[in-house]
Amino acid sequence: MTGFAPASSIRNAVIAVIAGAATALVGNVLPAQADDFGPVKSIKVNPDLAALGKRLFYDNRLSGDTSLSCASCHQPDKAFTDGEALSTAYTGAEHFRNTPTLANVGHRKAWFHDGRLGTNLNDVTRESITETYMMNMDMRIMQERLKQDPVYVEMFKKAGKGEPSNGGARSAIQEFLKSITSSGAPFDTGDMSDSAKAGFELFKGKAGCAQCHSGPRFTDDTPHNIGVPENPAIWSDPERHVTFVTYAKFMGVENYMNIRRDLGAFIRDHKQSSAGKFMTPTLRELTYTAPYMHNGMLASLEDVVEFYNKGGGNSANKDKRLHPLNLTAEEKTSLVDFLKSLSGNSFDVPTYNAGEIDTDYPVISDWRNTPN
Repeated sequence: MTGFAPASSIRNAVIAVIAGAATALVGNVLPAQADDFGPVKSIKVNPDLAALGKRLFYDNRLSGDTSLSCASCHQPDKAFTDGEALSTAYTGAEHFRNTPTLANVGHRKAWFHDGRLGTNLNDVTRESITETYMMNMDMRIMQERLKQDPVYVEMFKKAGKGEPSNGGARSAIQEFLKSITSSGAPFDTGDMSDSAKAGFELFKGKAGCAQCHSGPRFTDDTPHNIGVPENPAIWSDPERHVTFVTYAKFMGVENYMNIRRDLGAFIRDHKQSSAGKFMTPTLRELTYTAPYMHNGMLASLEDVVEFYNKGGGNSANKDKRLHPLNLTAEEKTSLVDFLKSLSGNSFDVPTYNAGEIDTDYPVISDWRNTPN
């Protein structure tokens, strides 16, 4: 038998719907509050393990031909980027993407511009070391190299990792990476200029930036398509193109020899709706990380603001929230001033006693015989 719901139930349901709609409306219209952002919390690390990771981070012996270290592309004075539009790759190739900052990387939810790794820093470290166009290191060889260095033998032991090993090395590097935390930015210290404060209001309101650049790191850790133009150097430079082809083939991209666009997050689910989407970058340390975007196509913060002011670029599945902002010259200046206020000193990581890297040492035939 079918009956009518009590009036009280209907009333409660209507109230719930209205409340839900109001909440959604507020979320889309009202600007985010300052409390939604705030300083980035530091991650507690094991200092001995982080010291080991720091030494490994700067050691060229972690690449196959000893030509590159992690720091070759992630330089501390540039907030752990390299200042290049497209980064360097392993000998015989060049990369097809911009080097992302490692500031606050321990808080990330997914890694690389396409977000293809969403597990943990251990996997990121492994891929960065072993991938042919990154450091091209056979970890079995790396382990033997580490065992021949008496400093590493001692440091692994002190960090509680026993003998030098691949797993221990990855664990140490990620411990060091977790220590790279932004601090001292005017936004966090309350030392913003009036122009920067006005820019923050624009950021949350009229400019709509906070829709994706949210939270303490100013990112939603989600890929979006904003229509960034392709970097033609990727396909005009044979050394960059061969890297793109290697990557695309491994990721299962069809017709990769004829593709002339970076598909981004498409490789995560192979859906056309994901093509051209890239992870929202953190806005921390922007002063040091130019040029911008996944392919370095925007040279300055002024260029970035103007790009968004025009409603982004051209793409078939560009995010529908992008539209011309009609910002005045003063508003654009204020927005840039705010973005600059997010830069602090992430490069000033704790001075772990990692020891100088000196390869002029006696070869250890058997690490077990090393004196305690």
